[in-house]
Amino acid sequence: MSDDLATRDARALPDRSPAPASMDLARRNTVVIWVLIVSAFVVILNETVMGVAIPHLMTDLGITAVAAQWLTTAFLLTMAVVIPVTGFLLQRFHTRPLFITAMALFSAGTLIAALAPGFEVLLVARVIQAGGTAIMFPLLITTVMQLEPPATRGRRMGSISVVIAVAPAIGPTISGLILSAFSWRFMFVFVLPIAVAVLAVGWRLMRNVTEPRDAPIDLLSVALSAVGFGGVVFGLSRAGESAAGGVSASSVAAITVGALGVGLFIWRQLVLQRIDDALLDLRTFRVPTFAVSVGMFVVLMMSLFGALILLPLFMQGVLGLSVLQSGLILLPGGLAMGLLAPLIGRAYDRIGPRPLLVPGAVIVAAVLWTLSTILGPDTPWWQVVAAHVAFSIGLALMFTPLFTASLGSLPPRLYSHGSATVSALQQVAAAAGTALFISTMAAVTIAQVGAGADESAALASGIRAALLIGAVLATVAIAGAFFIRKPDVEPSTLPAGH
Repeated sequence: MSDDLATRDARALPDRSPAPASMDLARRNTVVIWVLIVSAFVVILNETVMGVAIPHLMTDLGITAVAAQWLTTAFLLTMAVVIPVTGFLLQRFHTRPLFITAMALFSAGTLIAALAPGFEVLLVARVIQAGGTAIMFPLLITTVMQLEPPATRGRRMGSISVVIAVAPAIGPTISGLILSAFSWRFMFVFVLPIAVAVLAVGWRLMRNVTEPRDAPIDLLSVALSAVGFGGVVFGLSRAGESAAGGVSASSVAAITVGALGVGLFIWRQLVLQRIDDALLDLRTFRVPTFAVSVGMFVVLMMSLFGALILLPLFMQGVLGLSVLQSGLILLPGGLAMGLLAPLIGRAYDRIGPRPLLVPGAVIVAAVLWTLSTILGPDTPWWQVVAAHVAFSIGLALMFTPLFTASLGSLPPRLYSHGSATVSALQQVAAAAGTALFISTMAAVTIAQVGAGADESAALASGIRAALLIGAVLATVAIAGAFFIRKPDVEPSTLPAGH
């Protein structure tokens, strides 16, 4: 009788074991997300590898510094033109074909670059690579937001922060290591088998995890986004290339045309979003957490890319270190950021964004203020290492909370638009930071040399002045950190399946 009672009690208890279908779905989602994370890391790493290769390219291809810089400018320009269209692509097409298209474009561009007989073909290859890169990052962000439940988004975004911040940070280090022993072609030769392997694995494992809808595309919006974002990035990039510290007429014209294009693009989206036909829905900015987070993210990207440009210039031009040595000095900071990102993601899930953002913003501002005062010809290299590690820790404390809180505050139907917006502004911020910091550095350096200062001392003064601007911007970001809060989790805002 006791056995019968036990049997009845067992039948009365609910079955708390996970359903097999639910476990299979979770396993599929995890595989899809990790394939996208690895793929995005590979393609975004490629974004910053060309900077230290410019002297080698000038010698081997017989081109000027301005022409060589176009290999980076064209990459950023293509990204700025393609990314606004990804909001439409992510709504219109399945995950798997978009992934295959992105990785196939990147792999094809890498192969062409490795075999390029001259500058023109190499430039085309960089444009093809950028087309794949522009699709991959918004695809990753949107997919994670749709598949990952809010309770664990911070942990997952911590992994994505490795892609966002660490990949660009260690790109120059990897380039320096390769160029110390091989020609510039091997920057692509080493990447090609990795890209092809990722494409093959994704071809096998990637699944369609989204539900496309018959989203229309407004060709006028595409044209305006190309003129607007492309013009702004082109103008800022050309201004950043100026060695004389001034801004050329062509840069001013490009920025003016680009700003006009962006203005018309915004007006067009405001009209189209009334009927849900916008290429890039700007109602994302009606969400305060998203708007403030994006503003802070722009400041961070300007600081990150500005530091990635200025610190190698300081180490090579003032301290007299080699390309490889300066790359190795920046490596500990990149590694620290990568190791901390997953831990910070877990902390976000427990305590929310503000306890992480405020100290992170203070650290970033403090490091930039310190560097703007101590850098000079007699600065020990270890102080640069320590400052860069602290700077990287501050950025790590901010990237994951900003991404998770900003996109998590949006309703699911705006995820693709939010990720495309963040990705587009990342390119604009990178170009703006480079232009602002380099133009300031060049202007102050020229003025110091004209006043009779030694060249290395003048360059150090220019770098300090540029970092001072970064310090002011980072200080403003401290105030913004107090306005970011963890999004409320409502049943209506949860992705399907959660």
